[in-house]
Amino acid sequence: MSWPLFQVDAFTAEPFAGNPAAVCLLEGDADPGPGWMQRVAAEMNLSETAFLRPEPGGYGLRWFTPTVEVELCGHATLASAHVLWTEGRVPAGQAIRFGTASGPLAAHPGDGAIWLDFPATPAGPVDPPAGLVEALGAGAPRWVGRARFDYLVELEDEAAVRGLRPDPRRLGGLTPGSVGVIVTAPAAGPGGYDFVSRYFAPAAGIDEDPVTGSAHCVLGPFWAGRLGRDELTGFQASARGGLVQVRTDGDRVRLGGRAVTVLRGQLV
Repeated sequence: MSWPLFQVDAFTAEPFAGNPAAVCLLEGDADPGPGWMQRVAAEMNLSETAFLRPEPGGYGLRWFTPTVEVELCGHATLASAHVLWTEGRVPAGQAIRFGTASGPLAAHPGDGAIWLDFPATPAGPVDPPAGLVEALGAGAPRWVGRARFDYLVELEDEAAVRGLRPDPRRLGGLTPGSVGVIVTAPAAGPGGYDFVSRYFAPAAGIDEDPVTGSAHCVLGPFWAGRLGRDELTGFQASARGGLVQVRTDGDRVRLGGRAVTVLRGQLV
């Protein structure tokens, strides 16, 4: 048995930017199981590998980092929708429904982008775990919170976020029960985005994620409250970088971005 496999750069319109994800289309009745999926994800060695299986009304979708399965991933969902449309598995313009560990999700095309309908996961204020700020290499935070999956740390300004040089080994042992740490600040000035962020998840095998859709399920509600607007654009200031459009609507967040396929193959 072999399956189609793709590598897609998500949250970018240009190859070799944004966040790369692998997308595997599972066809037929064979079920390779989560252990096999985890080994494939380790082999791909990208921040996420997505596995799609047709099911009534849409597709089942699972996400794996090189070391663990996760409950929510934005960039690999965007990459999955891109593959289903561009490979003709779903008619162009038709919405896609996904069954996932985080419940039903959806992708819609519009305004030259792919829009994901995701749950909002707002953060509530907490005291930071001992040593967290030091492991990030940050100064005194303006605010620290905890969301469903991640910690959120607000720093003073964009330069502080861009200048972080965290210690991944130390950081990975400081956030038990969470996936990672989002660090954010307001944009320094006019530049096409409203806030910046970076995302670190060494405990999940990702020292730094290039562009993290699920983090914007936290960042959207946070910055909507700070800036008083429900429609915002975030820039994830990793080495590859990427823009994420964010629309917060009650308990849902719409994440907008583009994607480009960089590799097609067959997994044997």
